[in-house]
Amino acid sequence: MIAGEDFDRRKVAMSITDLWNLLTESQRNFLVEHIKIHVYRKSEPIYNELDDPTYLMCLLSGKVKVFKDGAGHRNQIIRTIKELGFFGYRAAFVGEKYQTGASAIERSVVCLIPVKVMITLIKENTNVAIYFIKQLATMLGEADTLTVSLTQKHIRARLAESLVNLKDKYGVEEDGSTLSVYLSREDMACLSNMTTSNAIRTLSAFASEHLIAIDGRKIKIIADTELRKISQMG
Repeated sequence: MIAGEDFDRRKVAMSITDLWNLLTESQRNFLVEHIKIHVYRKSEPIYNELDDPTYLMCLLSGKVKVFKDGAGHRNQIIRTIKELGFFGYRAAFVGEKYQTGASAIERSVVCLIPVKVMITLIKENTNVAIYFIKQLATMLGEADTLTVSLTQKHIRARLAESLVNLKDKYGVEEDGSTLSVYLSREDMACLSNMTTSNAIRTLSAFASEHLIAIDGRKIKIIADTELRKISQMG
C-alpha cells in the first residue's frame, strides 16, 4: 500500500455515482467523513482469505482480481473487478471471514468504506439496500455461469471465454485490438481453470491459428468473432 498521496475524499465519493446518487446530503457527508483511499502496488494483496472484513471496497482505478485458494494451494480466479466496481462485501454482509483473497493486477486505487458505515446507510436508505441486493444477485448469476463453463467446457473454449470476457470488461488499447489488461500466463490459467502449461500451449495454438497475437503479456485479439464461437461451442 502506497501512502502519502493526496485525495479529495468528497470528489472520490462523488465519482462512485451509483452509490452517491442514492444518498441524501446528510448521508453523503457521513460517507465522505469515513472513507479511506489506499493505493496498492502491482501484485500487492488487498485482503487475504480468512481475514476479518472491516471495509467494503470500490475500485477507483486499476484492475483487481478476486481468487480462492484451491486444492494443492492452486489459486482459482473467481472474478476480476473493473473500475467503480464494489468487491469484498459478501463476507461483510454475512458476518464471516473472507472466503477469498484479492490483489492488484496493476497499480490500483481503492476506496475503503467501513462496514459499519455501509450498514448504517443500508438501514437508513432502502435504495442502497436494493442496490446491493441487485449487485449480489448479478454476482450469483455470473458465478452460476462460471461454474458451468469451468466444469463442462473444453480447454480451448475456457481460454477463449476468458479472453473475450477480459475484452468485454476492460476494453482494448488505442489500436482497437490489444487487451488493456496484462495477465501473466499463470493468471490466465487460474482464470480458465487449467494448468499454466496448458494455458501457454493453448495461447500458442490460438496465435498459430491467427486468432490472437502475443507480445509478452500483451494479447491482441485478431479474430474476435471466431474466439466467441469457440467459447460458445464449449
